Amino acid sequence: MNTPLLSVDNLTIGFPNTTSTVTPVVRDVSVHIAPGMRIGVVGESGCGKSTLAYALLGMIRGAGVRVHGTVTYAGAQLFDMPPAQLQHIRGAEIALVPQNAGQSLAPHRTVYAQIAEVLEIHQQLQGDAAWQRVVQLLADMRLRNPARIARRYPHQLSGGQQQRVALAMALAGQPKVLVLDEPTTGLDVTTQAQLLALLHALTNDTDMAMVLVSHDLGVIAQTCQQVMVMYAGEVVEMGDTADVFQQPHHPYTRGLIAAMPQLTATRLPYAMPGQMRRSATDQQCAFLDRCAFAQSVCATTAPTLEFVAHTRAVRCHHWQTVATHDDVDSTATPLLDRAPVGEGTPLLAVRQVSATYHQPDWRWWVRTPPQLVVAQVDITLTPGHTCAVVGESGSGKSTLARVITGLHQPAAGNVYLDETVLPATVTQRSQDARRRIQLIFQNPDLSLNPRHTVAELLYRPQAVFFGRTRAQALPHTISMLQQMRLDEQYLNRVPQQLSGGEKQRVAIARAFLADPDVVVCDEVVSALDVSVQASLLQLLVDIQRQRGTAYLFIAHDLAVVRAVAHTAIVLFAGHVCEQGATAEVFAVPHHPYTMQLLSAVLTVPRRTVQPQVNLPADDTTLTHGGCPFRQRCPIAIPHLCADVVPPWQQVAGSHTFRCHHPPDVLASLRDQFALPTT
Repeated sequence: MNTPLLSVDNLTIGFPNTTSTVTPVVRDVSVHIAPGMRIGVVGESGCGKSTLAYALLGMIRGAGVRVHGTVTYAGAQLFDMPPAQLQHIRGAEIALVPQNAGQSLAPHRTVYAQIAEVLEIHQQLQGDAAWQRVVQLLADMRLRNPARIARRYPHQLSGGQQQRVALAMALAGQPKVLVLDEPTTGLDVTTQAQLLALLHALTNDTDMAMVLVSHDLGVIAQTCQQVMVMYAGEVVEMGDTADVFQQPHHPYTRGLIAAMPQLTATRLPYAMPGQMRRSATDQQCAFLDRCAFAQSVCATTAPTLEFVAHTRAVRCHHWQTVATHDDVDSTATPLLDRAPVGEGTPLLAVRQVSATYHQPDWRWWVRTPPQLVVAQVDITLTPGHTCAVVGESGSGKSTLARVITGLHQPAAGNVYLDETVLPATVTQRSQDARRRIQLIFQNPDLSLNPRHTVAELLYRPQAVFFGRTRAQALPHTISMLQQMRLDEQYLNRVPQQLSGGEKQRVAIARAFLADPDVVVCDEVVSALDVSVQASLLQLLVDIQRQRGTAYLFIAHDLAVVRAVAHTAIVLFAGHVCEQGATAEVFAVPHHPYTMQLLSAVLTVPRRTVQPQVNLPADDTTLTHGGCPFRQRCPIAIPHLCADVVPPWQQVAGSHTFRCHHPPDVLASLRDQFALPTT
């Protein structure tokens, strides 16, 4: 093995609690990172992943303290360095891509100004050279029209675009170690595939080491050579990624793998019982309360991290039993009800809705034409029905959600509730209509007041819609928190004291406390680890069965869509490409774009065939005439697809698609994609 470039030795980091003692959030972690090494860190929200990631830059957030241990870069201890020297290392030697890209970008500065500052400090580039380098970095991130993106401000970008800008900023200093904290959370599957391929090429071409923190086991399997599994601040298993995922030795690793939704099955993923807690003493296993293999020794003796092979270590008394045990019984997870769609009176209907945005221009006297972002979309939701909307970042999914909830006025078409036309804007809608249609934002920071406690955040909808006092609201608040796998200790916390996954759960709880009939879920589980995601998907389905709630489910994760959605609509550049029953669309896709999306889904164990995704540098002309997908389509007919809008074709029942090619030609194309077998 190469000489370690970055080493962590017996590191323990804690935060003071109400009794003035320090509660460890990272406990005795050791890891050695060599040049060119790619290591993944996985675990539930709150397990210490992000705290460890920041410690790799000699940084501890908030009131945290380093109890003991060291972080050494090129032979020098980071925590002992003078601030000026440490500031130079951050960016030039070790760079971080934070979990929430929106919070890491200055809202008052353009994208160019922020990346150019890094180039000036660490690469001594200015003027035209800096501009060309910024544009090239943005182009490498597969951003459409990078020169235009460079002139924009962060609020003018989507969540996925902000994430890629943050990555471009981190790479601007040409670091030797790149630390990524949930870098793919806001990305669709095709952009994610391209980004992971770029990171793979960077580590191979430049010998740059990479530490990837993620709750997405598929991303880790596709990208990393080694993996560390963390639970309650401890490393419970580590080793070669393929070995760990194919034959896990710790019960927690098995639970994480079983909690992953499967693209090949219409079945809810397995949800591990209980929730993570930190062991109060060193005399018992931290996973004791949730472990199906626990015995008396687990309650009296804490297991140590034991090397069971050259690069394989596990923290478990019974790892031999776990390693040889059969997989989790998938029959324990219920099948999703597949009730016939379209029966009964429509609860919510979207009819021929189109939406536009005006692109700002620095020349205030120039009137630019509006850009079409949603084109003639139709959706029907009946009680108990889940319709998923899938597509890449920028395809119009979130705009469609904002139109339905009255936050964006449509350019054409109407939204109906109980067959009655709703006013276009939320301010014109009645209080009951606002209560009945709730929106859960992709980024919970957009909807949670940073100065309000969780108790206050969850009290507000109850006061507004039901007139409850704080005393009357409290039992409902606690009950909903418990359903979200959060306990009463969170009531007095503010959003800044919550992890990304915990913020999302609070946002979900607030929406359901309004007792809505329709919930528009805009990437509600994208920031959650797989175990919490599995429990929340089960919760969403349970609420739907009990109340008949209808969901418009916007998601990048196609496996999640397969698990929860009855029907699916595939959007590209604001146009519907394919739609129908989810099982049919995913099993036998007919549109080339749907095939590309499915081929880019990452799985555990790693797929051996790379996804066939080809993203052009500029897609700005895709919505003007002809087929919107023509520049990306591998079988586009030059003149026909460029000039003629493709017709709708029906496969069976509600399954339809829009393409010039007949089904037999598309069937031969489908065989060329490495699609999962259903």
